[in-house]
Amino acid sequence: MRPVFTATLKSSGVCGARGSGNRQTGGLPHDFRVPLPVFRLWHFQICKRQAVDYARIMLVQTKHRFSVKQYYRMAETGVLPANARVELLDGQIVDMSPIGPFHGGVTNALLQFFVIAAKNRWLVAVQNPVRLDDFSEPQPDLALLKPTPDSYRSRHPGPDDVILLIEISDSTLQSDREEKLPTYGRAGIAEVWIVNLVDKTIEIHREPNFAGYASRVVLSAGDMATPLAFPDAAVDVAFLLHR
Repeated sequence: MRPVFTATLKSSGVCGARGSGNRQTGGLPHDFRVPLPVFRLWHFQICKRQAVDYARIMLVQTKHRFSVKQYYRMAETGVLPANARVELLDGQIVDMSPIGPFHGGVTNALLQFFVIAAKNRWLVAVQNPVRLDDFSEPQPDLALLKPTPDSYRSRHPGPDDVILLIEISDSTLQSDREEKLPTYGRAGIAEVWIVNLVDKTIEIHREPNFAGYASRVVLSAGDMATPLAFPDAAVDVAFLLHR
C-alpha cells in the first residue's frame, strides 16, 4: 500500500494559511491535515492571488506624473518625436486624435467668427498650448485670450489669461468631458465650451470648482451661444454645426 503524505495547514507568511478560522483556511482547525497534492494546489492558488494583488498595488504606487519641464526636456532630447501630436494632461502624455473634415471645418468657422468679432478685445489661439499648472499643458482647439503687448511670444498663456476655451469633440467626447473638463475646472478656467459634433450641440460649462464645473447648459439648433464675458459675440448653433 502506497503511503499517503499529508501537510498541516499552519500560518506560513505571505503565501501560507493564516491560521484558524480565517477566509483562506475556510474556518478549518489550525492543525487540519490534508493530502500533500491538495495542499500544494491550494498553496499555489493562494500565492497566485496574493502575487496579483501585490502587482496591482505596485502599479498604483509607481505611476509617474510628468512635469511640464520634463515634458519639454523629452521633446528636446528626442524622446518625443518632433512631429508627435501629444499634450500633457495632469502629468500624463496623451495622444491627440486626428482631425477630420467636419472637425476642421467647425474650427475654421469659429476662428473666422471670433477674429471678426474680436475688435481688439481678445486674441484667438488655435490648438496652441495653455499652461494650466506644473503638470498640465493641453492644446484646446480654440482659446480666446486676453491681449498682451507681445501676443504671448515670451510665455504660454495661463488660466488667468483665458476668457474662453473651446474643445471640438467627436471621437474625444468622453475624454474631453471626463478628463479635460475637470482639469480645466481645477485650474480655474472661467468658461469652457464643448462643441459636440456627435449630437450637434454646444455644452457651455461655467463656475469652475475642484470637481469640474457647477453650471452646464446644452444648446442646440435654434439657440445662440455667447461667451459670458462678451455676450454680444453670439454663435448660431445651427449655422455652426450644419453639414
